[in-house]
Amino acid sequence: MTSHTRPQGFGGIEDPALTSLERARIVMLPVPYDRTASYMKGTAKGPGALIEASAHMELFDDELGVEPHTIGIHTAPPVSGNDDPPEVMARKVEEATARYLAMGKMVVVLGGEHSVSIGAIRAYEKKHPRLSVIQLDAHGDLRDTYEGSDHNHACIMRRFAGRIPTLQLGIRSMSKEEADFIREKRLMVIPAWEFIKRPAGALEAVDRLTDEIYLTIDVDYFDPAIMPATGTPEPGGPGWYETLEFIRGLCQRKRLVGFDINELRPLAEDVGPDFLAAKLVYKVLAYRFFAPGRRPD
Repeated sequence: MTSHTRPQGFGGIEDPALTSLERARIVMLPVPYDRTASYMKGTAKGPGALIEASAHMELFDDELGVEPHTIGIHTAPPVSGNDDPPEVMARKVEEATARYLAMGKMVVVLGGEHSVSIGAIRAYEKKHPRLSVIQLDAHGDLRDTYEGSDHNHACIMRRFAGRIPTLQLGIRSMSKEEADFIREKRLMVIPAWEFIKRPAGALEAVDRLTDEIYLTIDVDYFDPAIMPATGTPEPGGPGWYETLEFIRGLCQRKRLVGFDINELRPLAEDVGPDFLAAKLVYKVLAYRFFAPGRRPD
């Protein structure tokens, strides 16, 4: 039986010198929200499941030979909830993200459905006016509106793509409207099959972006064989190791200023996806702050 006795902050870290807001370099910002989910709800429980799983990870990174948590990780109180309309939720996330950015923290937003990224990206764009966004996702998320809202989870990249530099990776599901928008704006989109066949091409595309990168990750980007716990699973997604290779290369080429992870829909009978999502967050931090050849602050 799983023990739940560890502190419910990211990583189960017990040392206040590493978890206090004043001393931590990283702030985890949970957003338990899935009000606009259009298929299977449950992603509002994703942040809690991810944080709980993280408390049972080994905090030593055997690939890099380091303990990434030593940079300090503070887990903030959750922001918003399903009582808020999506526009209100986005504003609350933007305000909270901006507040922690003003303290000099890297804010890692834990969703929730993918609409939570709108507020986070807005806050990061204000701090980094030459920001580029990289999206790992099965879906284009480029609809102008969906089910009556332009803040729906299916619209998040439409709020930014075509205005700021973007790269979409792992895409394998979109509407005709989205395909037309991609052609019109000449967006950089690398489908899943192309990335799996030639991963190096994605890093070549990264070279065309600005130096400061925000990474937004929808876990349905992964093949559902390893990530079944998501609201709209799509067959044929990338796997674990080619994704880590891409993120490590990204951190060596560009300055990753922030990221989020979304759309984890916990399954009561299978905690494996929760661990995958938690480990992915930890690996991104490892590459960002400890990988040889990484871009400095």
